[in-house]
Amino acid sequence: MCTIRPYKESDASALWAIYFHTVRHINIRDYSQAQVEAWAPQSFDLAVWRQKMSEISPFVAEIDDQIVGYADLQLSGLIDHFFCHHQYQGQGIGRALMAHIFAVGRSQGVRRYYSHVSITARPFFERFGFKVVTTQQVEVRGQTLTNFVMEKIESIDE
Repeated sequence: MCTIRPYKESDASALWAIYFHTVRHINIRDYSQAQVEAWAPQSFDLAVWRQKMSEISPFVAEIDDQIVGYADLQLSGLIDHFFCHHQYQGQGIGRALMAHIFAVGRSQGVRRYYSHVSITARPFFERFGFKVVTTQQVEVRGQTLTNFVMEKIESIDE
């Protein structure tokens, strides 16, 4: 069973590993080797990563005390990071994280959720009612990657 808990500073290395391996093993389906290497470089300053994780304060998904995914929700409705462990894809972790994001968002009065979504993640976000606002080209360490600004607007009744 997947449980979701708040981020702890000691999670930073495990979340980097999820980010790195998901980009390298899953996103490679839709991006070139050079693009995934730029997106998730082999060597990256863990202090910078720890700072980023502290800033976004993600929710952490676990199965049997193993960290299997993470995602965040900012007060603005931005979902900055949303990653599921590459070996646990299709097991409901993303669904559990998204349900948690929506529950937290409702409690905070979020009506517009938005994210910069990879080609790979677009169908997943669409299943949850997100629509493409715009397609964009993003420069990352000398590589140009396509992604989508996607949003979901909650009606007052939802």
